Amino acid sequence: MISRSSDKPTVVGPSDWFTGAVYIDQVATPQAPARAGAALVHFTPGARTAWHTHPLGQTIHVIEGICRCQREGAQIETLLPGDSTYFEPGENHWHGASAERLMVHIAVHEHDASGSAVAWGRHVSDAEYAGE
Repeated sequence: MISRSSDKPTVVGPSDWFTGAVYIDQVATPQAPARAGAALVHFTPGARTAWHTHPLGQTIHVIEGICRCQREGAQIETLLPGDSTYFEPGENHWHGASAERLMVHIAVHEHDASGSAVAWGRHVSDAEYAGE
């Protein structure tokens, strides 16, 4: 079965989940019994997710720009085009663009038995984003 990208409009990332302008293109929606989903996510400079977790983990793969990400209790990391990282199940984290460059990544995650792929938390403060 072919899934046409033209059948799925780009959506604006909800302000409850993101700081700044973020645009999401759904790449794959799980069809039972599969549980994996994927999205192409476009972050404008300085845009980022809120803190969040994934019940079955998440992989992000940077396509363009500079990605900043942080696991709770760790230092901010930088990913460049071609880099990937995996967030463990339940690991609280955030990711987004650098302040100077847009960033595009593919996010791959699985939905749990209840259909949930993510649990959203509080927004990342400007101080946290700056690494202060």
